Amino acid sequence: MPSETTDDNERKPAPEPSAGHGEERGEGRFPRGLLIRLSFYLIGSHVFAAFLYLLFVVGK
Repeated sequence: MPSETTDDNERKPAPEPSAGHGEERGEGRFPRGLLIRLSFYLIGSHVFAAFLYLLFVVGK
């Protein structure tokens, strides 16, 4: 006769690890958040450099 006090965790398989924060998405690809942040930093730094260049050109 099976015991009714068995733990439910024994019957359920462990959840599969999913691609969460900071994990690779498979096949060596970077996480989407990292790519978005990197592109914003790259574009933002070029816009800032162009603004500084404009200031030097106008200041001559």
